[in-house]
Amino acid sequence: MSEEKTPNLKHKYGRIDLDYAAKLATTPPEQDGPIFMVNLMKYHEVAQYSSSDAPQVSGREADDKYNPASILNKIGADIVFVADVTKNHIGDEDWDRIAIVRYATRKSFIDMQQRKDFAEKHEHKAAGMKRTTIVCCRPVDEALDTRTRPEDFGLRNIVMVVRQSADREQVLSSVPNAVGMWAEGTIIGDGRKYDTVQFVHVATEQEADALVASINGLSSGESYAMTLSASVDGITS
Repeated sequence: MSEEKTPNLKHKYGRIDLDYAAKLATTPPEQDGPIFMVNLMKYHEVAQYSSSDAPQVSGREADDKYNPASILNKIGADIVFVADVTKNHIGDEDWDRIAIVRYATRKSFIDMQQRKDFAEKHEHKAAGMKRTTIVCCRPVDEALDTRTRPEDFGLRNIVMVVRQSADREQVLSSVPNAVGMWAEGTIIGDGRKYDTVQFVHVATEQEADALVASINGLSSGESYAMTLSASVDGITS
């Protein structure tokens, strides 16, 4: 019986940091543990399937077909945050959707890429996604490692800030009431690496605007600031 080949996932939505991928794959078990993959996503208006007879759907609809929740459950990972971007305040690019997956270990993230069932779903992501950045994070509050996501809480308004900064400690303490994460690596993107990600629950769009305006040191090219409408929020709730 021949061995099953490892899937070769093809895509054009970002560049992989091969050095960091190697670190994820080779972290010793005694040093490994939960990692939060923060996905920033921008969709094609029309999904770019390679097959000419593929259905004409939007990039967002293709990504919905990709939804790997069933596979994540098999490997002990959880989707802990899902939100649509309602306003892009600061950044060179705009984004459509944010999702955060908490993996039980770094290696499990790499192992998932080699699964046949994941490869079958991945074709939808490759077709729908125009670009993506995935920032791999650890939370300041390690209680997030085991927090279960709430059920049926309705939509929540969240301000999300992603930054490059040499002084992570100062950044993570500078935004009142923020849930902070420090970035271990940026596994996929455009080559830029980010250092911190922060989330703040706000009541209104006006409150979101005021909060972003009050944050010092945000600049396009080095930062993103967005208002989100979260349908799943296991981060700030």
